[in-house]
Amino acid sequence: MHIPPRVLTVAGSDSGGGAGIQADLKTMLALGTHGMSVLTAVTAQNSLGVQGAWELPAEAVRAQFRSVVDDIGVEAVKTGMLSSAELVETVAELLAGVSAPVVVDPVGVSKHGDPLLAASALDAVRGKLLPTATVATPNLDEVAQLTGVHVRDEAGMRRAADAVLEFGPRWVLIKGGHLPAGAGDSAVDLLTDGTEEHWLRAPRYDNRHTHGTGCTLASALAARLAKGDTVVRAAAAAKEYVTGALAAGFRLGAGIGPVDHGWRLRGER
Repeated sequence: MHIPPRVLTVAGSDSGGGAGIQADLKTMLALGTHGMSVLTAVTAQNSLGVQGAWELPAEAVRAQFRSVVDDIGVEAVKTGMLSSAELVETVAELLAGVSAPVVVDPVGVSKHGDPLLAASALDAVRGKLLPTATVATPNLDEVAQLTGVHVRDEAGMRRAADAVLEFGPRWVLIKGGHLPAGAGDSAVDLLTDGTEEHWLRAPRYDNRHTHGTGCTLASALAARLAKGDTVVRAAAAAKEYVTGALAAGFRLGAGIGPVDHGWRLRGER
């Protein structure tokens, strides 16, 4: 009997299906793993933005986590929207007892600019959540929020990586998709543990339907780690997957549509 690798996402729900728990589970399935979930918050969300968000109680998050981990087990964990200091601290405590690799996506704002993390939670992310991470995957806005480093070019990505690594993750993947126009023709990310340095490059696609890219990349990375890849191989594979999903992104609603998590199923690129 084939049992696929088990991957757990700890994140919020996107009712529009483009990001959050929904994007995570689609990605995990597309990459041949069994996705499981711990829901941290419910959002009313569509292509135009986030119209409302409701955080779950810490005891509900803890119960979901223990229910999955104690019975089914996990081979990788990915975190996303945690919203408050209490939830960040709760999840960090739970992760401290897990031996599987952990991918921390320190979600701060939505694709539409809506805040998804309370300012009061930043210290908990820095001091408690990031030290649990095998890989942290901040974008440039999240880097600025966490470290005060504002990145405008590839040299700035190195400074950003150094600043994030000071909080304790083993590796950091700085996502450069938000580099300003003119900073380069490729979408570049920097993966480093402070010693090794790997630049991951892919074409930039002229497609505004990019909702869910961060969640998808982090989930793909966790899925590949669950399948036994090294961090370097997992990051390269995750970059390749999210690039294809972004290229195939499609319009839903009147705003920013989602990336296409099933692009490989149709052979699209």
